[in-house]
Amino acid sequence: MNEEYVSLPLVKNLEEHRFELKVGEYVTFIEYKERDKKIWLIHTESPEELKGKGAATAVIEKTLAYIEDNGYKLIPLCPLVAAYLKRHPDWNRIVE
Repeated sequence: MNEEYVSLPLVKNLEEHRFELKVGEYVTFIEYKERDKKIWLIHTESPEELKGKGAATAVIEKTLAYIEDNGYKLIPLCPLVAAYLKRHPDWNRIVE
């Protein structure tokens, strides 16, 4: 993960159903659904200003850690998350 993102907190926005990473004035997020200790990651989005700077990867990594730390199982519907999991198969331990 890019060093500048390590200390940034992941926010679970319950109202908008998304995990958020605020970088300066911009927010990268993953939309999710949750039920019965399962989390479906649906869509990842980064503003133009953060594209290519590792923000989407950072929010994915922090979200996966949250899912594991809180005993959830992951159902990856987002193509970006699925591609990340292919590159980092060790995370398959949390996939439903």
